[in-house]
Parts: sequence; C-alpha cells; structure tokens
Amino acid sequence: MAAPAEACRIIYLYFVRMHESFLQFLWNYQLFDKHDLRTEEGEPVQVLRAGTLNTNAGPDFSEARLLIGGVEWVGQVELHLRTSDWLLHKHQTNRAYDAVILHVVWQHDATVVRTDGTPIPTLALERRTHGRLLHKYQYLLHNAGVIPCQAQFGQVPPLYVRQALDAAVDRRFRRKAGAVLELLRGNRGDWEETAYQLLAQTMGTKVNAAPFLRLARALPLKLLRKHGNSLLAMEALLFGQAGLLESPFADAYPRELQREYGFLRHKYGLEGSQVGAVAWKWARLRPANFPEVRIAQLAALLFERKNLCSALLEMGQAADLPAALRIAPSAYWQSHYQFDKPSAKVQSSFGAASQENLLINAVAPLLTAYAVEKDEMGYYGEAVQLLERLPAEENRITRDWQALGLPVANAFDSQGSIELFNHCCSENRCLQCPVGFYLLKNAPLELVPPR
Repeated sequence: MAAPAEACRIIYLYFVRMHESFLQFLWNYQLFDKHDLRTEEGEPVQVLRAGTLNTNAGPDFSEARLLIGGVEWVGQVELHLRTSDWLLHKHQTNRAYDAVILHVVWQHDATVVRTDGTPIPTLALERRTHGRLLHKYQYLLHNAGVIPCQAQFGQVPPLYVRQALDAAVDRRFRRKAGAVLELLRGNRGDWEETAYQLLAQTMGTKVNAAPFLRLARALPLKLLRKHGNSLLAMEALLFGQAGLLESPFADAYPRELQREYGFLRHKYGLEGSQVGAVAWKWARLRPANFPEVRIAQLAALLFERKNLCSALLEMGQAADLPAALRIAPSAYWQSHYQFDKPSAKVQSSFGAASQENLLINAVAPLLTAYAVEKDEMGYYGEAVQLLERLPAEENRITRDWQALGLPVANAFDSQGSIELFNHCCSENRCLQCPVGFYLLKNAPLELVPPR
C-alpha cells in the first residue's frame, strides 16, 4: 500500500473529479486492500462473489455473495461516490433497492436505510485504494491529449485494440438501430415509410438532415406512390413540399414543376405543410450536396425502387455496391445544381462518397434495426459485412487514430474509431473501453508521465 499521507494527497486532489465507473472497476476486479475488510459499522466482510455488472436501471451489481458479520448474503451491491448519494437519488423510497446487501462508496458521510427502515452495511474504499492505481486512473481521465491514452497506446496488445473497435461498432450499430426503430414506432410499424424517412434524412447529410426528415414527414411515401409512374409528379411534390418552388423561374422545367405542384397541392390539401426555403442550407456545401440535387436524386431513387425497404435491405448483399445506387436524376439535373443556374460540369448522380454515405448511414442501420425487430441476426451479419466491404472514411478522427497506429482498413474500422472517440475518448469514459481498461489494470506506472 502507498503511504497514507501520499494516498490522501492524491485523493484530496482528484476526488471531486472521480467517476463512479472507477468504483465499478475497483469492485468488479476487487482492486483494493481486503486485509481486515470491515464495513463502516465494524462488521467483517468477505467477498465470495462480486456479482455481475448491471448496465440497465437498478443497483450496479447483481447476484453478489458476501459474508457480512459471519452471515452469508446473496443480493445486489450499489455503488456511489458518497454514501449520501443514496439519499440524493432517493433510493430509500425505491423498493428496487431493497435487495441491496452492501453499499460500496468512496467516501462515507451518512447512514442510509432501505424502504422498511433497516440499515444498509456500507464499505468505504477511500483508504483501501492504492495511490499508484488512482494516479494512473487520473492521468487517463485528465490527460490533455485529444485521445487520453495516446502516450501509452503503443503499449496496448492488438487484442484489446480489436476488442475496443468491435465493441464500439456494435454500440454504434445498436444506437443507430434504436433511432430507426423509433421512426418505425412513429410510423406504426410501416417499414416502407420508415425506410423512406431514413433515406431522406441520410441524403441530407449532417447539414440538411433535419429539413430532409421534415420533408419526408410532410410528404408521406404513400402519397408519392400514387404518382409512382410519373417522375415529374414525384419531383413536383418533393420540391413543392420542400418550399423550393415559390420563386418565379425563367426555365421551362421549374415552371412545369410549379404548375404540377399547384394542382397536386390543391388535390391533396397540402397547403401550409411545406418545409419552407429558409430551412435549407447551402453555405459551405459542395454543389453536388445542394438540397435541389439531393431532392432530385431522392425522387429518381424512389421512382426506380418501388419496394424501397426491400431494395435497401438487398443492397447489403449486392455483389456490385456502386451499381445498386447507379441512378441518375432527370435530364435537367445533368446540367444544373440549382434552378435557372446552368453549370458546365455537373456530378448529378450518386458519387462514390454519396454512395458510401448512404450505405453506411442508411442501409447498415436499417439492416441492424430489421435484425433486432425481427430477431433475425443474419441481417446484423450483413450490416457488418457491408461495412467491411466499404473503404474507410477519412476525417480528423480517423487520421488521429491512424497516427497512433490504430488499424483503419475499412468502413467497419472507421465507424468503430469514430464511435470510440465520441463515446469514450471525448467524454473520458476510459473504463468503458478495453484499451483504457488494459492500461489501468496492467500497464506499469512508469508508462504514465509524471504530473
């Protein structure tokens, strides 16, 4: 054990910034001094089984087995930084916490009870944790680097790095699938409408994702399907509901769209439901990503793919991925990025980057959501294989990881590296990452630069 004065100094400096995940780590792996282990009430404690970490609501560990005062207990273990957090979280009035057999805390500052008034034994780890372990944790937590473990990353075995990427991709898949299933619930289980809204949102990229989703909701796919044999009518409905047909035009094509939309708007009672031109953004976008081009591409895709959900799901198995999205919009958009503004060189069909964006951010999440909803995990495997077939994305995050030696060979790896950075690194959740776990549990303190 470290000298008490040194351990207390480190604890004093960093206690206010500690995360509860560190306590979970200490308890799960029993990384504290267990010599003459006693509760704050003075009863001896022997840990027969630490329990299973609970990632859902309720106490932190379940199915723990403990000897407390010579009596064997089986139940749950709750963790808090301070004992008084039990009262702060109102566990004393929540019957879900009546099965807690031990309250593990960092600092003991109160007495707590169950809903029936019986006291809960408390174990404090403040003076039982090695100062060197706390030093390593605090270095990871508060390192000024963009990636907290960047100075030590080269010391991590490849197995832990691979585990980190795989877990990150799985978390990203399930989070995106959750968003798709939320759309599905809003559409009362209609997969076609859900696929349409997801596709529209994805085609807007980050900049125009929100207005594209609003457009899809303002113009249901079932209504568009009534004019599935007329690309002009589908374009008129989409551009009109987007609010992009309000200006006077010189070209014949947009004027024809205006006339068609005027008729259809009155026929279907669409007045007042338009998204509005002010919702769309053009600044700092490449012309190929302008809203007009994207809407024209969406119309062409809907015109060509009659069964949209099935078509998107089948893209995960397509032998030639680019061919699956090799769809060109109507002739006008071969020479325009915007109405009344001809351009000499126009990339109007889906470019490589656009294809990859749709496959990564629409098709893969749809496959995962379908797998979860239908309990057919073969679709999940297709989503994984799809990303493994696509080239890696290139951005600041992937470049930072590659500079540290992280293998980013394909879109599976790049999606994992992005999720790892956003979910763990940028939020200092090092103990939720296999790399951070390895460094804290195994790496010698000498790898941690002095503060």
